[in-house]
Amino acid sequence: METLFDGLVTLTGMAVVGAYIWSVRNHFQSDAMPPGARIIAAAVTASTIIMLALTWLSTQPILAQVVGLMIQLFSVWIFCAAIMASRQARLRFVFDPEHPHSLVDQGPYRLVRHPFYVSYSIFWFGWAMASWSLLAIPSVVILLWLYIAAARMEESHFEASPLSADYAAYKLRTGFFLPKLG
Repeated sequence: METLFDGLVTLTGMAVVGAYIWSVRNHFQSDAMPPGARIIAAAVTASTIIMLALTWLSTQPILAQVVGLMIQLFSVWIFCAAIMASRQARLRFVFDPEHPHSLVDQGPYRLVRHPFYVSYSIFWFGWAMASWSLLAIPSVVILLWLYIAAARMEESHFEASPLSADYAAYKLRTGFFLPKLG
């Protein structure tokens, strides 16, 4: 049974990393890949290797694998919803120094300002849960820190762009990584 769940966690993880690669090549648009985007790509690669090793080289409780897999699948749902909502927006690469082209406030963007980073963060948390190892925690923390840094930089670009007034209103009604309550 454990091998089955190791395989499911691995297949889901690789599918999500594959979707990340697809999005870098086909969904996000910039003139060049900024150095910060390369750092995140390297961190994703390293984290994938670590999570694969932890998944296959150690034993996890079935419950941790099931819960981790469900969390991973939830992240896929958020990622797909963010793709659908932002297809026409010409979003830039992470850490792109240019001002944004447009403001997306549909789909998961109605709840959080950075649904892609939320989906990535949830995914890595899910894979760490499925691996059931303290050795997974540094990867999750590093990636979360990178995603928060990227989101803050994007917010500063919005605030300095012609979209600043619209973005200020959007910020008032929408949460950063968590939905606003009330």
